[in-house]
Amino acid sequence: MAKRDYYDVLGVKKGAGDEEIKKAYRTLAKKFHPDANPGDKGAEEKFKELNEAYETLSDAGRHRAYDTFGHAGTDPGMGHSGFSGFGGGEQYAGVDDMFEGLFGGLFGGGRRRGPAPGEDLQYELDLSLEEAAEGGERKITFDRTEICGQCAGSGAKAGTKPKTCPACNGRGQVQVSHGFFAISRTCVKCRGRGTVIESPCPDCRGAGRVRVERTLNVKVPAGVDNGMRVRLPGEGEPGDDGAPRGDLYLAVSVRRHELFERDGSDLHLDLPVPFTLAAGGGEVEVPTLGGAGKLKIPAGTQSGQVFRLRGMGMPGVDHHGKGDLLVSVKVEIPSRMNGRQKELLKEFEREASSGDYAAASRFEEKSRRFRK
Repeated sequence: MAKRDYYDVLGVKKGAGDEEIKKAYRTLAKKFHPDANPGDKGAEEKFKELNEAYETLSDAGRHRAYDTFGHAGTDPGMGHSGFSGFGGGEQYAGVDDMFEGLFGGLFGGGRRRGPAPGEDLQYELDLSLEEAAEGGERKITFDRTEICGQCAGSGAKAGTKPKTCPACNGRGQVQVSHGFFAISRTCVKCRGRGTVIESPCPDCRGAGRVRVERTLNVKVPAGVDNGMRVRLPGEGEPGDDGAPRGDLYLAVSVRRHELFERDGSDLHLDLPVPFTLAAGGGEVEVPTLGGAGKLKIPAGTQSGQVFRLRGMGMPGVDHHGKGDLLVSVKVEIPSRMNGRQKELLKEFEREASSGDYAAASRFEEKSRRFRK
């Protein structure tokens, strides 16, 4: 039976990025995992198919080979047109491997690959403005890979163990002599591991790893802002052959507030004020992140005038105090008035002098020449 396209298996488009591929695999692996579908042979086959597709597309070299040659690019039993060995029937895993074999063997035996450290993970941490200001401890839950407890990461069924690869005799690389130089390349049978698994572990299906849900209590610094990342060392994916784990990064996203606009550690607030208060002055209550505050409005305050309340903004992530709250006054005129109110305004207008409206007086002087 012909193999399905790996991109179709994972439900992603060709050219999908690593994160999209990983996300698709996690979702489908949970759905078809044998533990979630006991006795369902169809789900078991789909789970195996998913692992095979992800194993290829998550490995940079095999991914490129698959995109170039399809299934022939990753199947050790099939040759690659144009890339078979020089008369010896040897195959390369891809274009990169061919050049590594040709020139690596000639100039020193190829690149030495140590155990690769684990990949980093990212968790989207969504916070309100109040939560960002307070900081503190948060509980998060995420998926990551763990070494399979059943086989201790070997991938082999209990009572068995991986066998030495017969193709490379456990070296993980094979060498082919061509005239005066030798070609070294990664063994396509064991993919450089030096061992092959004949009886896979039933828990991890030979992968040596399983997906688990992990919960952590993490400390969020007070004052974090959009785009900031908090690093949690060693909480990422496990490395190969005992190499250290990757890291987990908390990607902070702070939700927009219904009252405050943030600018670094400062906060901005538009404060509607009745025109009578702006004209006569007085005290008004102002909302702050710490509760209600008081602001004195001087008589004659104009719309758009800004008042600064020091230390009432966001805390600095560098622990250097707090920013300020900048209150912009928006003078409000009533949309409806009764007869008595209108009469009082007319009386006020009769009593007022032109000097009481400085901006209007200056405008009047400048505009006279246009009316001549």
